[in-house]
Amino acid sequence: MSFAVESTQRSVASINITPLVDVMLVLLVIFMVTAPVLSRAIPFDLPQAAPPDQPRPPPPEPILVRIDAAGGLSVDGVAMSLVALPGLLEAEARRNPREQPMLQIDASGDSDYGVVAGVLAVANDAGLQKIGFVRRE
Repeated sequence: MSFAVESTQRSVASINITPLVDVMLVLLVIFMVTAPVLSRAIPFDLPQAAPPDQPRPPPPEPILVRIDAAGGLSVDGVAMSLVALPGLLEAEARRNPREQPMLQIDASGDSDYGVVAGVLAVANDAGLQKIGFVRRE
């Protein structure tokens, strides 16, 4: 004999939306706080187009700084000390601020890193924007 027992408890399948609403409100507050920060303008300087009938001036000649293995400096083939370098680089940076010359550093593989770092610091303090490393034989 089998008896059929009817269950008086029924399972109710429903979604609890309270945590969902809480998470959505937190996300809404986060987006409301961060939206003004993201909409600020970022300043940058775009190059201006030159009229086609006007020739562009040639770029300035690069400044070549060679550093030998003994730590000696030469700027465009002229021997110079690290003390005299800031005056020269500041004058070059101020000559034409919009079109600065490129500083090319040719360091020997055996040169002291401190001298190379010193030249980079001097160039940064002088306000030069274009600095590159070259290797010429």
